[in-house]
Amino acid sequence: MVHWKAKDYWATPVEFIGTNGGDCEDFAIAKYFTLKAMGVAPEKMRLMYVRALAYNEAHMVLIYSETIDQIPLVLDNINHNILPANQRNDLKPIYSFNGDGLWIAKAKGLGKQVKGKGDVASWEDIVTRMRTQRI
Repeated sequence: MVHWKAKDYWATPVEFIGTNGGDCEDFAIAKYFTLKAMGVAPEKMRLMYVRALAYNEAHMVLIYSETIDQIPLVLDNINHNILPANQRNDLKPIYSFNGDGLWIAKAKGLGKQVKGKGDVASWEDIVTRMRTQRI
């Protein structure tokens, strides 16, 4: 609210870096698009909403799995160590998403994809805004 003057604004990477600030969503989104630009396949990454138990608040991280059956690695701006999700007892997974869909989380795994459920309007908005920005 302080930085963006808006409740829960999701910044594009250009906005995030250009204004030198943002929140957990902005960090996770910037990591996602940076790794994608470096050639990491989008289907190996998801943005995941979690509950940060130590703070008792919603939080977003980026998760990465080389294969669908692998425990995902968590890239987080609170804990800078990249750890498997099953070692992050401080996070309670809620749902994850990327450009391919939305998944309801299951205990430390990748969860079950839901079709026709769950609207991630902020994701659609950021993808649209990124099309108009030049780096």
